[in-house]
Amino acid sequence: MTTRVEKTVLVNVPVSRAYNQWTQFEDFPQFMGGVQSVRQLGDDRLEWVAQIAGVRREWQARILEQVPDRKIAWAATEGATNAGAVTFEDLGGDQTSVTLVLEYEPEGLLEKVGDKAGIVENQAQNDLERFKQFTESEGYATGAWRGSVESGAPVGTPGTDDAAASRGDSGKSGPSGKAVAAGVAAAGAAAAAAAAVAGSTGGSTRGSSDSGGAQRGADAEWALGTGAGDDIRMLTDDEIEAGASDVPLGADEDESPGDSGTSR
Repeated sequence: MTTRVEKTVLVNVPVSRAYNQWTQFEDFPQFMGGVQSVRQLGDDRLEWVAQIAGVRREWQARILEQVPDRKIAWAATEGATNAGAVTFEDLGGDQTSVTLVLEYEPEGLLEKVGDKAGIVENQAQNDLERFKQFTESEGYATGAWRGSVESGAPVGTPGTDDAAASRGDSGKSGPSGKAVAAGVAAAGAAAAAAAAVAGSTGGSTRGSSDSGGAQRGADAEWALGTGAGDDIRMLTDDEIEAGASDVPLGADEDESPGDSGTSR
């Protein structure tokens, strides 16, 4: 499954300043939520570490096309599968329209639930707004790279097919410490799943009948590994690589949600 996100923001600075600031990839954690680090490996290679829908992801990306003051296009070469482009349009009067187009493939249960909840789409819009605030408040770009990157004919806007080399790569993924974002997004779906399980088995096996829907919701968060705090049950690496879809909600029935032996 592929998801495409497109967002635009108006930045009240000249196009050269907006573009120059975007070329400072290692500054991205200052305004991009969830991005923990970006390391420049070369003029056309980047290494990313981020937390996506509560899951830590790593990937390397290659810049396919970079035209000063106009465009930067990229595609992942390993790790989390994604590709896209950011374009800059000079509107005159020291105003620049910045458009981000991102195409990615969510992996694993937590990312897929987060994708359905629109977490990445909302994050992209928020990141652009923070970029706007960061760039306008600085009064100048923190750096600039005015070189060009070309790979033959214009690449347009790359999609996940351009990142095919990263497909099937686990992206060195693993649940984050608390998976808070995924836990919030999954709460409704988890409660519904728990209710379905309870209906087919005659009731919850990990709580009294007096607890009702609240207990079933807690049971689902425990089973899916999306609960917050010390009661979280982390998904194993094997479960993540399998997409977590093969893990039954009734697994580990002999353990309780509060059993510390289920967390890593």
